[in-house]
This record gives sequence, structure tokens and C-alpha cells, in this order.
Amino acid sequence: MLRNSMIESIGNTPLVKLRLEDRAIGNVYAKLEMLNPYGMKDRVAKQIILEAKRSGILKDDAPIIESSSGTMALGVALVGTYLGHSVHIVTDPRMDMITMVKLQSLGCIVHVVERMTSQGWQSARLERLAELLEASPGAFWPQQYENPNNPLAYAELARELIDDIGRVDILIGSVGSGGSLCGTARALRTQQAAPLRVIGLDAVGSFIFGQPDRPTRLQSGLGNSLIPANVDFSVIDEVHWLSDEEAFAATHELVRHEKIFAGNSSGSTYAVARWLGQRVPAGTNIVAIFPDRGDRYFSTFYNRDYLEQKGIQSLRIPEAPQHVQRDVIVNSWSYCHLHEGQ
Repeated sequence: MLRNSMIESIGNTPLVKLRLEDRAIGNVYAKLEMLNPYGMKDRVAKQIILEAKRSGILKDDAPIIESSSGTMALGVALVGTYLGHSVHIVTDPRMDMITMVKLQSLGCIVHVVERMTSQGWQSARLERLAELLEASPGAFWPQQYENPNNPLAYAELARELIDDIGRVDILIGSVGSGGSLCGTARALRTQQAAPLRVIGLDAVGSFIFGQPDRPTRLQSGLGNSLIPANVDFSVIDEVHWLSDEEAFAATHELVRHEKIFAGNSSGSTYAVARWLGQRVPAGTNIVAIFPDRGDRYFSTFYNRDYLEQKGIQSLRIPEAPQHVQRDVIVNSWSYCHLHEGQ
């Protein structure tokens, strides 16, 4: 299909029905957002930057400065440099070498903070970003965690789902900035008459849904040490947390069984979608958003030496999660309902 620019190539990603196993009852589909040019956040970068240019907030030749350790950095690099802007990315030592090389090859300037501050790596990055903005009057900060154009970018994803399968009964996605899951959910509830159940995925040790923050958690691409403004708790019905070992185990199983080489955000989402697929009425349409490719994790959880170094001796995932109340501190796959009466 012809596209006139790389920016036009963003979106219209494949929706693939997963084969699962004999116990599956519902229809489980994977939305392969990883197959955008650089990943799911390409949609966000496109929406935010084009809107900023349209409104005059982003002036021609003004630099773009953003904080990211992964796919948002790549999306901003793609769209920003394509449109002729210099792009500065503030990140931390957790950024993998593949992402770093891609950013540098695209012409970005990458700033790596050296140590955590009061709220982990996230606050350290934001403090460095503030310094760069002060030194660059007229620079544009996309603010993926607060910019309403982040969730608005996913109205298009919702339309693609409706066009492909008619309705979505259950939507499952990881939560980092809050944009993809909350934006897609809100758009679906506007675009379809059928009721929608929304399930968020988080990491054990992430602060978003009230758990104690553990900056040493190994998962990336989801979770946060802060609560981003774009996380709309009112549209999320249920949250699941998976530990590092469980998320990595599910990701390995995803590539073995479904042949989808993905990151741990997709792996965690797969685990919950597979479990729910056994517990719903026939004909239920479950959509799992898969945001990240696996290539950036070749030296971490896809590497046996890394797993041993981190004390992960075996990769296993429970048959089912534990149902808990929201104030319970969790250490393994658990879930809770976010609203009374569920």
C-alpha cells in the first residue's frame, strides 16, 4: 500500500487472531502496534507534534525535548527529525543499546541521567529535562504523560478495531503513560453501542495503581514511579500486576506459541488475555494491545545469562491470578476491581 511519507505509514497495524489452546472459548485478538515503523508511540508522536505545529505551539526549526526510555523516544525521533526539528531525548541507564543506536542514527541528541532522585529515574529525567528547557527558549516539550493528544491519538486505533471486528467486548493493555489504554477505551465507548470492559496491565513494584514503588523492578515499557495525568482511572475496570519473572515467562511463551517476538508489556497482556479467553462466553471479542517489539530486549530477559544474573532461575507463570483488594501489596500475578459493585 503506497504511502507518501514515513509519517503516513503510522497506523493501520495488523489485528491477528491468536490460536491459544484447546481451553480457549472467546476470540482473542492481538493488535500489533509494534508493527508501526518504530512502535506504538509513533501514533502519539504524530498526533502531538502535528497538532503542536498546526496550533503554532511548535515553531519551525524549534527543538523538541522529551523524556523517554523507549518507544516514545523513537516516535518523537521519527516524526520530529522528519519534519526538520532537532530532537533531544532525556533517558536513563535502562535504555537498551538498540534503542540508543536507533536514536543516534536518526540524528537525536541523547541525554542520560546518571542517578535516581526523589522519585526514581522518572523524576531524575524530568529534572534534567527542565534544565534543557530553561536553556532552550522556544523548545517544545511533548509531555506524553500529561498531553491530552496522547490518548486522542488512539481514536484512530479504536476505529481500526471497529472496522476489523465490529465490536470489542474486552480491551486489555499495559499502562505506562496511560494514553494507549485510556484513549482507546474512551474512543471505543463513543464509537460502539456494545458495553466494554477495560483491563489494565501493570508491573509489580509500579506506583500507578497504589502499590509501593520499586525502582529496581526489571520490566520496562509499562509501570511508573509517578501517576501520569493521562491515566484515567474512571475508564479502567480492572488492573492486573505481574512480577518480573511472570512477565518474562509469558513473553517467552508468546513467541514460542504464537510466534510473536515481543517485549514484556505484550507478554503480560498476552497472559491475561489467554486466561480471560477461557472464562468468557463463546463469541466474546477480546482485544490485547501489543505495543513493543522484542529486539530491544535481546540482552536482557531473552538472554539466559541476564536472567541468572538477576536471580531468575526458572520462567513460570501461575495458571491463574489471585484476586485481591486494592489496598493489598502484591508480589505475584494478582488483580483487583477498581470500582465498587464489580
